[in-house]
Amino acid sequence: MMKNRKIREIFKRKNKNPIVCLTAYSKTIAEILDKYCDIVLVGDSLGMVLYGMESTREVNLDMIINHAKSVKKGISKSVLVIDMPYQTYRNEKEAYKNAKKIIKSTKCDALKLEGGKKIINTIKYLINKNIPVMGHIGLLPQSERRKFKFKGRSSVERKRIIEDAILLSEAGVFAIVIECVEESLAKIISKSIPVPTIGIGASKHCDGQILVTDDLLGLSNFTPRFIRKYSNIKKIINKSVLRFRRDVINRNFPGRKNIY
Repeated sequence: MMKNRKIREIFKRKNKNPIVCLTAYSKTIAEILDKYCDIVLVGDSLGMVLYGMESTREVNLDMIINHAKSVKKGISKSVLVIDMPYQTYRNEKEAYKNAKKIIKSTKCDALKLEGGKKIINTIKYLINKNIPVMGHIGLLPQSERRKFKFKGRSSVERKRIIEDAILLSEAGVFAIVIECVEESLAKIISKSIPVPTIGIGASKHCDGQILVTDDLLGLSNFTPRFIRKYSNIKKIINKSVLRFRRDVINRNFPGRKNIY
């Protein structure tokens, strides 16, 4: 039974109005996203996006909690979901201990864990402890050691991902992120389960979509096929910093309006 009203509303969106999701790592961005998003995710992608890490594996619990605290201050209506970092849910007891710490520290609505069959008992355990869980299948960044490649090419891989989706649905997750899978596979999964699916590189057949906000804004250099850049913030920042530099060098800043 899903006690959180906002979580229940997301679950009811299956096959209805598409669910809008984006990532946030700070209060400033969260305040903007909260106006337009149904779900805001504090993703472990922050390790690569903000800290220049090689993978999401380097993100730790304190790091994700600190950013989530900031994001929470900017959220009023959206569902706040936080990624459980790599090696923080290796068994049921460890997962529950760390999940409680995240929720107590951040007052978030739910947690996201990567994987299906391999961690299904852990997910069931958390849900039975009344912790709302979002699933994540397909490409699993925490498990990837090489260059990311889309999933669902082979029949064996397709069968495994479908099985993961069904197991997560039966376990009681309120939504499932499907990352970088072949289009027809995403369609099959979305039609096969009663749980809303959130796609990232998984076609328009999902019940919602998510992107890393920095990618959407053109702030990152990450350019896989599934990203659509809606702005070029990097260009705007470059122009602004250049203007500031010129004003300082030419002693045009500070001006009369900028001093006391």
